[in-house]
Amino acid sequence: MAKMIDRSLVDRVLEKIATNSAHIGVIGLGYVGLPLAMACADAGCRVVGFDTDETKIPILNAGQSYIDAVSNQDLIKHGESGKFQATADMSALGECDIIVVCVPTPLMDNRDPDLSYVVTTTNVISQTLRKGQTVVLESTSWPGTTMTVMKPILEAKGLKSGEDFFLGFSPEREDPGNINFKTTTIPKVVSGDGAAASEIISSFYGKVVKEVVPVSNPDTAEAVKITENIFRAVNIALVNELKTIYDPMGIDVWEVIAAAKTKPFGFMPFYPGPGLGGHCIPIDPFYLTWRAREFGVETRFIELAGEINTAMPAYVINKLSQGLKQQQDKDLSEANILVVGLAYKKNVPDIRESATFMVMKLLTQQEAKMDYHDPHVAEVPKTREHMAFCGMKSVALTKDNLKSYDAVVILTDHDDLDYEKIAEHSNLIIDCRNAIKSRGMNPKNLICA
Repeated sequence: MAKMIDRSLVDRVLEKIATNSAHIGVIGLGYVGLPLAMACADAGCRVVGFDTDETKIPILNAGQSYIDAVSNQDLIKHGESGKFQATADMSALGECDIIVVCVPTPLMDNRDPDLSYVVTTTNVISQTLRKGQTVVLESTSWPGTTMTVMKPILEAKGLKSGEDFFLGFSPEREDPGNINFKTTTIPKVVSGDGAAASEIISSFYGKVVKEVVPVSNPDTAEAVKITENIFRAVNIALVNELKTIYDPMGIDVWEVIAAAKTKPFGFMPFYPGPGLGGHCIPIDPFYLTWRAREFGVETRFIELAGEINTAMPAYVINKLSQGLKQQQDKDLSEANILVVGLAYKKNVPDIRESATFMVMKLLTQQEAKMDYHDPHVAEVPKTREHMAFCGMKSVALTKDNLKSYDAVVILTDHDDLDYEKIAEHSNLIIDCRNAIKSRGMNPKNLICA
C-alpha cells in the first residue's frame, strides 16, 4: 500500500533546512559525530551534540577538543555563536528536527554484531519522537538494520515512517588523520525510507557536504559501507599473505608493491602490516558474515581474509623470536622489548582495535618485558578492551633507552618518529611498516616483518 504523504509536512521540513532554522541533533560525539556537528554548524545550522559520557560535556562546552579533526577554535566559535552546544540531557531530542545517530557498533566476543548502542539510542529517540522529525543512522551495521531494528522501535507508539516522521541511513566515511579529505569534502551516500525521507535527507546533507550520492534505500546504503570496508580488509589480507610467501623466498614485498603500482591500470596498491585496526575494517566485514548466515549464504572470502589478518600479530612475534635467537641467542622470556606505535595508523592518537595490543598481549604471554613509545598516545586510557595495559605510559625515545632494549618493534609508522635514531641505536629492529628502508636506511640488525 502506498504511503499517504502529507506534502505540506515535507515542505515545512525542507523549508527549515533551506533557511537554516532546522534544529540538528547529533548523538555520539566521537570521531564521527563531533566532526559532523562542526560541519553542520559551519553550514549555518544550530546543533546540539548528545553524549552519554558526561565527562565530555563540560570539556566541549569549554571549547576543548579531544579529536584532531576538530579544533578548539571551531568549538569556541560555534559555542559563542550559539550554533553548538553539548549535553547529556536526552530529553532535549524532542526539540530537534533532524537527529543523526553516530554511536558505536562493536562486535561481541563471539564476533556477532553488538547493536546495543543503536537499540538503546533508538529507544531514547522514540520517547520524544514527534511528527515531522527526521532520524538518520550513520553507524555502520549489516544491511537491514535501519529498517528492521530502528524502524519498528520508532513506530511502536503509532507514528509511521515516511508519513509522520522520516527515517534513513547515511554511512559515515571518516578517515582519521587523512589531511586530504574531511567531513565536508567526502561524498555522502544517502538514503531514506521512501521518496519523502530521501528528499529530506538529501537536502539536509546537501547543505553540509559538497556532494550527495543518493541510493535507492537504506539496505543498499548499508551495503555500500560494508562493501567499502570489506574491499580494504580482503586486499590487505592478500598483501599480508603475499608477505609471508615472499619472505622465505628472499623477496621484499614492499619493493614488489612499489614496482607493481607503476602500472597505470588494473592494480591498486595495498600495504601489509601487523594486523588490522581502527573502527571499521576489523569489524564491519563480520557484520555481513553474520547477516549472510540468516540467508544461508557462506562468506568464505571474507572469513579467510579475517583469519589471515588476525594471524599477523603472531607472525610478528615469530619474526621477533627468530631474530632474538639468531642475533642474540636469547629467548623472548629473557628479552626486554620496546613496542613503537600504539595507534592503529600513523599520525593519529586513535587506538581502537589496534593490532599493537594483540602483539603486546602475545609478548606478555611469552613473559617478555615490554614498554611502548608513541608520540600521539602518552598513556593507555582506561577501556574495557585494554584493561591489562591501562595506565602504561609512553617511554622516551632516547639513545640510551633504545640501547637498553633487546629489540624495537615498529608497529605504527608515525611521521614524527626519529627513525635515524632508531636505526643507529637499536640492538634489533623488527619493522612491520617498512619505515626504516623506505627512508633509505638498511642497518644489519633490521628484520622486515
